[in-house]
Amino acid sequence: MFFAPPEEPRSHRRREEHAGHGHGHGPAAPASTHVKRLLAFLLIPFALAAVVGIFMLYPWGHDQKTGADLGFGQSPVNGEVISAGATSCSEGEAGQGCVQLAVKMQDGPRANQTIEQVVPTDPGSPRFAVGDQVVLSYAGENPDDPTSFQVVDFQRGMPLTLLALVFAAAVLVLGRWQGLAALVGLGLSLVMLVGFVLPAILAGEDPLLVAVVGAGLIMFIVLYLTHGFSARTSTAVLGTLLSLALIGVLSTAFSAATSLTGLDENTSSLIGALGAPIDARGLLLAGIVIGALGVLDDVTVTQTSAVWELRAANPALSWRQLYGAGLRIGRDHVSSAVNTLVLAYAGAALPMLLAYTLSGRTFGEVVSSQAVAQEVVRTLVGSVGLVAAVPITTAIAALVAVQEPAEQPGEAGAERAKKRRRPGRAGSR
Repeated sequence: MFFAPPEEPRSHRRREEHAGHGHGHGPAAPASTHVKRLLAFLLIPFALAAVVGIFMLYPWGHDQKTGADLGFGQSPVNGEVISAGATSCSEGEAGQGCVQLAVKMQDGPRANQTIEQVVPTDPGSPRFAVGDQVVLSYAGENPDDPTSFQVVDFQRGMPLTLLALVFAAAVLVLGRWQGLAALVGLGLSLVMLVGFVLPAILAGEDPLLVAVVGAGLIMFIVLYLTHGFSARTSTAVLGTLLSLALIGVLSTAFSAATSLTGLDENTSSLIGALGAPIDARGLLLAGIVIGALGVLDDVTVTQTSAVWELRAANPALSWRQLYGAGLRIGRDHVSSAVNTLVLAYAGAALPMLLAYTLSGRTFGEVVSSQAVAQEVVRTLVGSVGLVAAVPITTAIAALVAVQEPAEQPGEAGAERAKKRRRPGRAGSR
């Protein structure tokens, strides 16, 4: 004989609506006790492992060398171009292959003084004009010698700050409190990367292990902060965790199978400057894991929310029916997500691809080269992880959802409509 669960008090449903957000969908239904215990049993060990890993891998007491210690003795100095005119590139030569700039220093050892700089005008060099806010590198030698300075870049602090404010405003206008939580989560992710991942790798710790620990803690913090503490969010966390583990295993296996070293130009320069052993392949794998985390977050949260909404719309659906319906939704989502990932990597590597196109090498030779092959492995492994995240997360979400008391069809919508109704209009008709 079937007994319907007692109706949940409206005040309890309202508290749950504010506590769990589920990627823009309806409120998360309260989890039953045994579902909470099961999810806690599965997730708490991983959360504790991530916290312990932070304390074990953080470079306590490590004295990291500065750029000057490593031979990067160039200090940035800000300045403004106050005049520019064509000139020859060296004294005694005719022609106008360079530009002579007068730069007024804004800080550094010659603040408020003007120095002369000659910069080339070839296609591979930036063009500077009067009024440009520029950055000079200072060698740290004789500040009275103009050759100790070199114009190298533009100042970009103000426009980047403005863009960041526009981004934050857009997120807050659309997401409101959940958007604010997302911005806080983004800030904490950056703190984790700059405050833990980078120092630990520079101190000589295994890059892949550091990335796994850092990505795991980022995942827990961001998902729960943004979407609230609920069975729905815990399901998304578990799906993300399993998918991330799959990406780690596949990237390790195929980077070894394709003999990727990770020693591109930047990595080789870094290792040479540090004078200390850094696992270049591990650094490549760490980048794959961290890069895939953000897209996995989107896929797993969306799939979990879709299953919960299907359950709320039709509580009679079995696990198999929920899984099948959620999987059909996921097919559309994952196709666009994979395309986004591939195009993002292709866009970032566009200059390199252009250079290889002009090299006269065949497509197979280009793809199998070190620089391109590591991007291929990065893209395909990340895409496999995204594809796998859909059935993995959907299956877990369906298993959890069918164990929870579902709202009757229309209850959630009626409750939300009542909350949206303006005061004084209830009895207007």
